Amino acid sequence: MDSSLYKDFTTSNSHTYHYFFSPPKDDAKPYLLFLHGFPSTSFDWRHQVPFFLSEGYGLIVPDMLGYGGSSKPADAAEYRSTVLTKDLVELVDTESATRVVAIGHDWGAKIISRLANYYPDRFVAFGLLAVGYVSPSTEYNYEQFLVISKKTFGYELFGYWSFFSSEGADKIIEDNMESFLRLLYAQDHNLMASDFAPIGALKAYLLQGKTDGSLASYITEEEKDFHKKELLDGGMASCLNWYKVMTTGIDAEDNKAVPEANLEVTKPVFYGGALKDLVALNALNKAGTAGKCKNATIHEYDGCHWVMWEAKDEVNRDLLSWLKAL
Repeated sequence: MDSSLYKDFTTSNSHTYHYFFSPPKDDAKPYLLFLHGFPSTSFDWRHQVPFFLSEGYGLIVPDMLGYGGSSKPADAAEYRSTVLTKDLVELVDTESATRVVAIGHDWGAKIISRLANYYPDRFVAFGLLAVGYVSPSTEYNYEQFLVISKKTFGYELFGYWSFFSSEGADKIIEDNMESFLRLLYAQDHNLMASDFAPIGALKAYLLQGKTDGSLASYITEEEKDFHKKELLDGGMASCLNWYKVMTTGIDAEDNKAVPEANLEVTKPVFYGGALKDLVALNALNKAGTAGKCKNATIHEYDGCHWVMWEAKDEVNRDLLSWLKAL
């Protein structure tokens, strides 16, 4: 991604966003707002940016709050959805982008969901990858979900949130970053169910300092090292605030601001599920999206969580077809 096409913008919340920007080739094409998840930067969209540039679309691709060249506030409350969605609307407004399709992966998909809840008329359509529509629950039920998922699936799907929210987790990850990324991008995706997701598993894995795992074919050593440098330069503390918002009840309280009329999404929605994702389970995300998004186009890919890398050609093709049909 061309570094000369990056810009910086400071919102009314005093958050600075570092973002890739390119206008559409003609007025017929909308802007695409791509939002990455954890633990990443705008570099996550390295396979989508050149493809959609060549198709003439406008692009706004930020480093999300806590990452890369964007602000890294220490207070977890700064990462609540009402704040982040306001920031992003101000970002697209500063570029006078009137027709925008918002597309997100992982936590980016959660923020896409909230853009649909708070600003449905500001966007033409919404895209979700790996993580589907996230309903704005107003009840804090993290521990209850851990119990239910352990009983249902044999392991806690989000048990690692407890570690990410604990004191000193940032330093443990930083001191074992090579081990962390080799697990996150492992060729053996089953490790996510055994050594990443369950309560206590990830911390134990990192403290062993394993670095001999094979990387999946969808990421190179050079790309992994780029992620590593970005994360170590910025530190992990701010990134983990995305999880503290969830485990402290801040998110549940914040969701009370969602208008009841906007709980169902009527604008077009694209969902690209990852059939081998053992944390963001496709069956759950697909059902949640189909149930709340009344104009949903659903695709499923034979890959793991990093679907926009592993199935990049199929994802790009299907997104393009969907965009042309809007």
